[in-house]
Amino acid sequence: MELWKVMIADDEDIIREGIKHSVDWKSLSMQVVAEAEDGEEALELALRNAVHIALVDLNMPIMHGLELMRRIREQLPGCKIVVITGHDEFTYAQESIRLQVNDYILKPADPQQLTQVLCGMRDELAAEQQKRLHLQQASQHILKNFPLLRERFCQEWLEGSLSPQEIMEQLQFLQLPQRVPHLIGIIRWSWETRYSGMKEKERQLFLFAIENIAAELLNDYPKVLFRDSSGLMVILLWEDGAEGTVGRIGQEVRANLGIAVEVASEPVEGELNQLLLCYHKCRAALSREVPLSPLVRRAKLYILEHYSECGMTLESIAGMLQTSPVYLSRLFKHELGESFGVYLTQIRIRKAAQLLHSTEMSIYEVAERSGYETQHYFSTAFKKQTGVSPLQFRKGAGPAEGDNA
Repeated sequence: MELWKVMIADDEDIIREGIKHSVDWKSLSMQVVAEAEDGEEALELALRNAVHIALVDLNMPIMHGLELMRRIREQLPGCKIVVITGHDEFTYAQESIRLQVNDYILKPADPQQLTQVLCGMRDELAAEQQKRLHLQQASQHILKNFPLLRERFCQEWLEGSLSPQEIMEQLQFLQLPQRVPHLIGIIRWSWETRYSGMKEKERQLFLFAIENIAAELLNDYPKVLFRDSSGLMVILLWEDGAEGTVGRIGQEVRANLGIAVEVASEPVEGELNQLLLCYHKCRAALSREVPLSPLVRRAKLYILEHYSECGMTLESIAGMLQTSPVYLSRLFKHELGESFGVYLTQIRIRKAAQLLHSTEMSIYEVAERSGYETQHYFSTAFKKQTGVSPLQFRKGAGPAEGDNA
């Protein structure tokens, strides 16, 4: 069993020896590990041995007992301090009360009283050690269950049952960025249509595999991935630039599992308690989605990953995909319901709105990051798309509702 470490600090040899030999230390689960005759030496030995109990004389050379106690309190806050004092030092004893001294022993030390005081110190130390152990075990249990706690919190957040203050407290406790996510994504596997005869165990294995693929793709981003009350997989992402990666989830699931999933994402705008609105918009976008051809899927993914490149054109993407611009344009319009140019503009303006809302970048920097060669061209396109200028948007005028990309 580990023994509690004790230091005796007194400038009188006879006092130190008297205390040392008047107590059955072993029966108290204690051991005298250090003796000091001045305050400076006492501090050095206390710190070197990390003592649990310090018996301190108030009137010592080099460093006064009160200063010693202050330094011990600062550097060994868990150490119990017992003052050894004479009747004529009562004024100093009163000062030691302010330093949260644990008990007093009057000189000459009475063995019975000393043993009784030390028993109290031992019991306090044991109780504090047990408390620390319980807190450590609880902390380890919480850390082990952090993923589950984060999922439950995000489910409650989506349900709209938390106040902004509760949301901030939970974000801080669960070590998540203390702000709204940049993006919300939803993954749906409509197994009922083609796999209605699949056993539940097999279905759960597929769902688990889909989640693993999504988590692996998004490994570098701060995120929470969980299932909502209706069984849809929801992704909350707190970092910019993940749209393209989210768009690849369906492609990777098909390549690895041979099944088709639908994926939709929406930028999160507004305050903490408006996540629910963005979630509903994302679900609505998912419901409107139709199966896309591999060519259009690849074109969409490329746009999401390279929209910031000023030189992007229908011709350049068609060349990269090894198809004709005319054919890609026709296919784009047919499957997405809008032209390539309109789709690219929506992506760029949506991205610009996020930057204006969440960063202090200049309008010129936002334009450049969004794929526009000049600030003037960007401002014109932004106002045409949203109804307000970039500066007005940043000051609080929201964009007009438009089609979801």
